[in-house]
Amino acid sequence: MRIGTIELENPFVLAPLAGITDASTRSLAKEQGAALVYSEMISGKGLWYKDKNTERLLNIAEGEEPIFYQLFGSDPEILAHAARELRPRRNAGIDINMGCPVPKVVKNGEGSALLKNPQLIYDLVYAVVQAAEKPVTAKIRIGWDADSINAVETAKAIEAAGASAVAVHGRTREQYYTGQADWNMIRKVKEAVSIPVIGNGDVFSGEDANRMLAETGCDLVMIARGALGNPWIFRDALAIWRGEEVPPAPTLEEKVRMMRIHLDRMLAEKGEYAAVREMRKHAGWYLKGVHGAAAIRRNINTITSAEELKRTIEEIL
Repeated sequence: MRIGTIELENPFVLAPLAGITDASTRSLAKEQGAALVYSEMISGKGLWYKDKNTERLLNIAEGEEPIFYQLFGSDPEILAHAARELRPRRNAGIDINMGCPVPKVVKNGEGSALLKNPQLIYDLVYAVVQAAEKPVTAKIRIGWDADSINAVETAKAIEAAGASAVAVHGRTREQYYTGQADWNMIRKVKEAVSIPVIGNGDVFSGEDANRMLAETGCDLVMIARGALGNPWIFRDALAIWRGEEVPPAPTLEEKVRMMRIHLDRMLAEKGEYAAVREMRKHAGWYLKGVHGAAAIRRNINTITSAEELKRTIEEIL
């Protein structure tokens, strides 16, 4: 499995998720078997204007490589500048976000809004490919809405512009994350282009990940919400792919241990204020299915100190 010059050990990758896939989250997924991880969305304009918050998003921890930075924007000149700025960094490649459905992104003509303009998609990818000196990919949705499904056209434009792979989320922008992902459209994209296709959408278990490979013919599977509070999904997917027995589901003790590790890494990366507040949502995901989880989450969501959060995590047992 290759994306341009990058060789991957297996077909399972962690999706870019804004506000979630920071260095601590990525490193845990990598340790559980993810072959490739992606950064949170990085603004091309942020790099253009040398924004300090943008610089923070570029942090790469030891052991999480290979990693692709995901850029978003709608101006080819600005994204090309960003790609040049990132040349000396440790990222293996660059991904361009063409699927984010959030209104504040879309209203600026970025993210999913690009699906309405295949020519601009071509121009953006071409500009970044010429500037990056690293493999370039793009992540799309299957269309803006049910009446404008254009994933095949969009993927062909991305390929023609020189991209090394295309990731396809099997939903439209108007679906956000509701309804069912259309894996059939992922298969149609795979049949239409020669570059690797990365399937995305409704992968919540190792079994789902391998079923997507089989049903769509995609080259890689990108796991997003299924990895929240569950980095073990990569371990499970890898075991099935290798023909091995799937390990038992993580015990409460294992979940608590992972939460401790996650919090410690987040504290080292971001400091107490940000780490504690961001760990609250991760704790909620880790606690899914745990007896009494609702009460524990309510308690955790009021915590503001690292020591109290650590103590509360310990008390879960």
